[in-house]
Amino acid sequence: MSEDLGYGWQSELLDLPAYLKRVGHDGDLAPTGATLRALHREHVTSIPFENLEIMLGRPIDLSLDAVQAKLVGRPRGGYCYEHNRLFAAVLEKLGYEVTALAGRVTLGAEKVLPATHALLHVRPPDASRDEPAWLCDVGFGAGPLEPLRLVDGEEADQDGWGFRLRQGRTVTAWTPNTTGWEMHQRGPEGWIQRHTFVLSEAFRIDFEVGSYYVSTSPRSPFTTRPFAQRFSADALHVLDGTKLTLTRPDGNVETRTLAPEDLPQALADDFGIVLEDEDPERLVELVRARG
Repeated sequence: MSEDLGYGWQSELLDLPAYLKRVGHDGDLAPTGATLRALHREHVTSIPFENLEIMLGRPIDLSLDAVQAKLVGRPRGGYCYEHNRLFAAVLEKLGYEVTALAGRVTLGAEKVLPATHALLHVRPPDASRDEPAWLCDVGFGAGPLEPLRLVDGEEADQDGWGFRLRQGRTVTAWTPNTTGWEMHQRGPEGWIQRHTFVLSEAFRIDFEVGSYYVSTSPRSPFTTRPFAQRFSADALHVLDGTKLTLTRPDGNVETRTLAPEDLPQALADDFGIVLEDEDPERLVELVRARG
């Protein structure tokens, strides 16, 4: 066996049939744009976003075996590094050209924030270099449903949800030939810049470093309270601490506050996340303790 140098996504370790069953894909597997759009939509709508391992005091393991066991083998989800670790292996297995990218989640903020969001730059193997590549973002938790073409200013309406990509400033004098991009999402208040990124390749080790920061730093938004998202064509469910929000594509928003003891059932009912063994009680106690 050749030495693993950390460049690829170890797709030889992937249980592809189990993944396809998890996301409900029974269609074509030829590495085309149509297959990519179908798999992206199925992944986003089947596997939720969540940070509950962090809340329960366990480290995030990004080995493919661990990610498959959690996101595919169990009724659980994960955050961007887990989702895109898995999706990259799936796409590599099918023959796509996959390059990881690092994004900075801004949500409208103007200050420089750390590059802690994982994205994938994808091309079908037979695509001409004149054709735009695809940006896959299966690990944000709030869409898009399908990948976005890397075309400056192109807007995508996906079942009423709006997304667009724009080329931003050239990124500083340190990287004069690197073009910055912005992803925008349409919300109840209009368009908002969701994150920025550059077309500079990241590797599995970069996922490990970013994930360590996100899962351990007291400055990370994911170390302070339970957070989960589930996205579909007709609704975005968000759990932020004990606040449960449902947003529709037309901008209609419904919000309610849960009692801590109601969290495990809400996670199961609204997100498809089933906590096992003593984890439901541990989560409730943690939320109660944090007030």
